[in-house]
Amino acid sequence: MLRDILSITGKPGLYKLVSRGNNMLIVESLLDGKRMPTYARDKIVSLGEISMYTMGDDIALNQVLINLGEKENYKLATIDPKKADNEQLRNYFAEVLPDFDRDRVYPSDIRKLIQWYNILINAEITDFTIDEEGEEMAAIEEHKQETKKPAPKAQVKTQKAAASSARTGVGAKKG
Repeated sequence: MLRDILSITGKPGLYKLVSRGNNMLIVESLLDGKRMPTYARDKIVSLGEISMYTMGDDIALNQVLINLGEKENYKLATIDPKKADNEQLRNYFAEVLPDFDRDRVYPSDIRKLIQWYNILINAEITDFTIDEEGEEMAAIEEHKQETKKPAPKAQVKTQKAAASSARTGVGAKKG
């Protein structure tokens, strides 16, 4: 289920993958239900791909959310992430994930995690399992690959410049 839930850099909240369009993904906000396109320039991350630092091996975000859900009985978090100070956040998170790395997990990370958890609970999403990669993840991966492709406009300009110089004789050797 978490593979379909996305975080988009620069946009508030979480989004559910709805469909795939031409060079874009159609997502629906979990906050207000509005649908919108996301393009190749947007940085999109699936919650299924995120993990948290611990003193041992990193732990997948879905397991952290399951721990948080069990602590809160799958109801809204008892701590307000906006009003809590850094030490309160760290103590609260230590109850959820006792061996988290206090040097690499910042209070802002804990705030964001609690906000995401509350968004998911408000949207009645309590299945924090990660499904096997499906068609939706293939669409996200393809979307990411499109962001890495060079712009085709650069090739067009080069071809036009070559054609122009061929007509004017610029750079041509006189015999």
